[in-house]
Amino acid sequence: MKPGPGRALAGWLEILLVALRLGLTSFGGPVAHLGYFRQEYVSSRKWLDERRYADLVALCQFLPGPTSSQVGIGVGIARGGLVGGVAAWLGFTLPSAAMLMVFGYGVVEFGGAVDGDWLRGLKVAALAVVGLAVWEMARSLAPDRLRATIAISTAVALLLWQNLAGYPVLIVASGLVGWLLLRGHSEPAGESVAARPFSRLVAFFSLFVFFALLIGLPLVRYVWQSDWLGVFDGFYRSGSMVFGGGHVVLPLLQSEVVTPGWVTNEEFVAGYGAAQAVPGPLLTFSAYLGSVMDGSPGGWMGGLFALGAIFLPSFLLLTGVLPFWEGLRGNAGFRAALTGINAAVVGLLAAALYDPVWTTAVEIPRDFALGMAAFGLLAFWKWPPWLVVPLSALAGGALWAFL
Repeated sequence: MKPGPGRALAGWLEILLVALRLGLTSFGGPVAHLGYFRQEYVSSRKWLDERRYADLVALCQFLPGPTSSQVGIGVGIARGGLVGGVAAWLGFTLPSAAMLMVFGYGVVEFGGAVDGDWLRGLKVAALAVVGLAVWEMARSLAPDRLRATIAISTAVALLLWQNLAGYPVLIVASGLVGWLLLRGHSEPAGESVAARPFSRLVAFFSLFVFFALLIGLPLVRYVWQSDWLGVFDGFYRSGSMVFGGGHVVLPLLQSEVVTPGWVTNEEFVAGYGAAQAVPGPLLTFSAYLGSVMDGSPGGWMGGLFALGAIFLPSFLLLTGVLPFWEGLRGNAGFRAALTGINAAVVGLLAAALYDPVWTTAVEIPRDFALGMAAFGLLAFWKWPPWLVVPLSALAGGALWAFL
């Protein structure tokens, strides 16, 4: 028996409020987010048991897109259907998106501030955060010779092949290598999956829309020149190719917004640094980019538009794959292909560490010195990014003011 409208509305509101609290307090990146989710959704509220939660995390790690956001959406779907998934996403995402749009407003209104010494410290903090991500991901996703070779080859290819078309080509090639050579390196599938919360007809429709937009948007954009369409296409495509976490979207977004001149490189790296200091998912960086864009859309409407475009693939993919996950996760070839793709992710992020992060952040020895200090605090002292990032901004202002 389905719950009545009042009971359903109360359930959706509960999902929204619980996710909102997580969105205001979940610092530390995707892995930390999964820990917060488990504590809240499994241990405290018992919305899912351990097995179903583990199955959901496994699915979201296999799909392109931000893992923690997709897990949150999946919990919302399991609790309240598709509307529950939207409520869970809104609560977890809007706090950091709002903070970053406010930051973007300050950058636009006080444009000279983007050249301030404090901002140099913010850019250096981004260098430390990305460097730590490369290091930790390499240890877990490319621990042996074959996977390290995939990672290094991907980085070399990206640095030599300065073309956005290189990203999907390298992802597909790495998946093929994994499928052929990495079957002994993939993790075995678990025993069961989460229950299907909707029909396969809805799943087929979601997958159709996902691929129709992914393939059709560039074609329509070629025929019909529109800034709004260009922004939607760029952010949607970036959200469709995020393998391994939000950090990986960095080079994709840089190509989409800096190359056309919508956002300057300085504004881009400054916003990425600010995104490390707020709770919630890293892909809310898109809200900042949309708000600081030069021209249409721009402003708060541009921020919300970019935010929706980059997260839409996650909704469509998760909705489309959930009913078929049991067959996929039991396929050894599929798991091996994803193992190769995960190794390529390390190389993609390593290339991004150099360009645009290093090339923008490090100009003189003081920049590198501050970056090493920030990296040490993150990697060895285990200080959280939300503390290291503002401290780096303050240290940057102090270093260049007095030295």
